[in-house]
Amino acid sequence: MTQATAHPMATPRNDWTLEEVEALFARPFMELVFEAATVHRAWFDPSEVQKSQLLSIKTGGCAENCGYCSQSASFQTGLKAEKLMDTTTVLAEAMAAKAGGASRFCMGAAWRELKDRDTPKLAAMISGVKALGLETCATLGMLTADQARQLKDAGLDYYNHNLDTGPEYYAEVVTTRTYDDRLDTLKHVRDAGMSTCCGGIVGMGEARRDRAGLLHALATLPVHPDSLPVNALVPVTGTPLGDRVKREGEIDPIEFVRTVAVARLVCPRAMVRLSAGRETMSPEMQALCFLAGANSIFVGGKLLTTPNPEQDEDAQLFALLDLKSMAPQIAPSQTQVAQTQAA
Repeated sequence: MTQATAHPMATPRNDWTLEEVEALFARPFMELVFEAATVHRAWFDPSEVQKSQLLSIKTGGCAENCGYCSQSASFQTGLKAEKLMDTTTVLAEAMAAKAGGASRFCMGAAWRELKDRDTPKLAAMISGVKALGLETCATLGMLTADQARQLKDAGLDYYNHNLDTGPEYYAEVVTTRTYDDRLDTLKHVRDAGMSTCCGGIVGMGEARRDRAGLLHALATLPVHPDSLPVNALVPVTGTPLGDRVKREGEIDPIEFVRTVAVARLVCPRAMVRLSAGRETMSPEMQALCFLAGANSIFVGGKLLTTPNPEQDEDAQLFALLDLKSMAPQIAPSQTQVAQTQAA
């Protein structure tokens, strides 16, 4: 769909203030969702939802201490560390994902940063998945500028690197890498001409101001994320934040929908994805999220190491809500558009 200029909030802007984002969160819920739904329709067909599938190509043993993560070597979660998968296995999983209706295939490795020795093997995986006609995405930790260029040359469409939370709450989540480290990797991805996939996790004990801080950080990047995953924390026993949420309770469903709606308003062109936590969301809650501007989901029974709805459940949901799968569409990324305009 093309941009509809009739609605003032349909035009992307990068000069949001934190106070403006907080004011969106504070709007009456019905008005907020209506506004987000209106902006969503300026850019997307509201009946289409993109299906992506995520595979853990290297599980466990990560040197980071992210307080929500079952794969951190810092916590005793019962997860066994595994080596990087071979390319043949990954491509078989990608073919199965495509047969199941996925249009994007994402590969995730539990690393603090990508090692140069692993780049050729990853390049083979990426080019193989690309040859299947799928959009390609990877999340491999921090990247150098050269590594980003190599992944781009291999055919990688999207690179995922989440900010996780707002800057003020960040130290409560992870201390082994800084916010600036994350921003640096995103810059390398943009400079290489790849699309960025960047969002965060809500329900980690943060305040609403921290959720506003996350979306403010995303909306004031030089270029908005092309894909914006909104994760609801899946509490894992043995992780500090998982244990905390089990004591204090998970995020309120309406507050989660608010977050989706504000994400749509501040990043109107992004694919807003319902990511982790969907397995425990009711059909009604997911319907509200789609109404508020979410238009992408992960399919398949597992997201890295956490549960996810099975294909038959999602087929029933799509039928119930009269939704259809979005076809693969590798359009120029917002980064590429910005680079062209600046040239």
